[in-house]
Amino acid sequence: MIAQSIPTGETVAQAIEQGYALGAVKHCVLLRPGFNHIFCLDFVDGRRAVARLSDHRPRGAPNSDYEAAFLDHLRRANVAVAASIPTRDNSAAFQMDLPEGPRLLMLFEHLDGEELPENSMPDTEATGRGLALMHEAGMTYQGPASRYVLELPFLLDAPIKRICAASTTDEALRTSFIEIGQRLTARITAIQNLTRVACHGDCHGSNNFMIEGQDGARVAAFFDFDDAGPGWLSYDLSVFLWNMLPRKVGARFDEPSLESWRHFLKGYRTVRKLRTNDFDAIAAFVMVRQIWLLGEYAGRIPVWGAQMLSTSYLRKQVAVLLDWESLITPS
Repeated sequence: MIAQSIPTGETVAQAIEQGYALGAVKHCVLLRPGFNHIFCLDFVDGRRAVARLSDHRPRGAPNSDYEAAFLDHLRRANVAVAASIPTRDNSAAFQMDLPEGPRLLMLFEHLDGEELPENSMPDTEATGRGLALMHEAGMTYQGPASRYVLELPFLLDAPIKRICAASTTDEALRTSFIEIGQRLTARITAIQNLTRVACHGDCHGSNNFMIEGQDGARVAAFFDFDDAGPGWLSYDLSVFLWNMLPRKVGARFDEPSLESWRHFLKGYRTVRKLRTNDFDAIAAFVMVRQIWLLGEYAGRIPVWGAQMLSTSYLRKQVAVLLDWESLITPS
């Protein structure tokens, strides 16, 4: 059995020429590995595109049909996104047969732009505004249903089960993660009427590029909707905050991070109101996000190795999570 293979750019190019009616590929290179493999393509006619070869993630099959339809809906609503490119037979994805089994390949428009600059408040504000525009447009989405719903069974319960099943998790760690999860569940379920939206699922500041809008204003153009799905607004907002929080006991946000967070919220609020209960819940979802990520690591042990989730690393994570239980959403 093979856990994961990495096809060459040439192999991916051949699959795209077979599965998509876009002509010959001039150049194809692996951009980065990770939960999936991302390739950049240049076609003979000058067009560019980005291909994502989905890996076998612990959650289950890729959410391809929902993702493609949601991106198309956002594009029609004038939200800046890298839309999906349909296959030759108008499907959302093309199947590649690899040594470990079939994997789905999706093709997306290439976004020209720059990464979100560090400490650029106008661009951070534009990112918050772009996420709000996405949430607003998502209210009228009526396409294929998502395979996954970004609520506690998916974001918290399943990841904790995967962490507990890891070979590096001892009995004390299992008890700690289960008890943290129980307290988090009680804390979140006690908050009434949390708002649900169509979430991006991974808006941490590195999944959007900054481009110039028609009026000269900065616009956040989003990509990587692999973790998108209906879920809680508080979770989708928490991902941006989580990305700025040091993973050390006692550490909190520095002033530049707090300033970025305030501008992110300011941009969001130019489009949509943020209710008090949704705002207050963000701090709890920062913890949920970290546990979700650890659950993803646990599911990647056959590919990345057990050292990625060593016992000592997990003990540090428990200490950090216990410390974060006192975290309140900064305003």
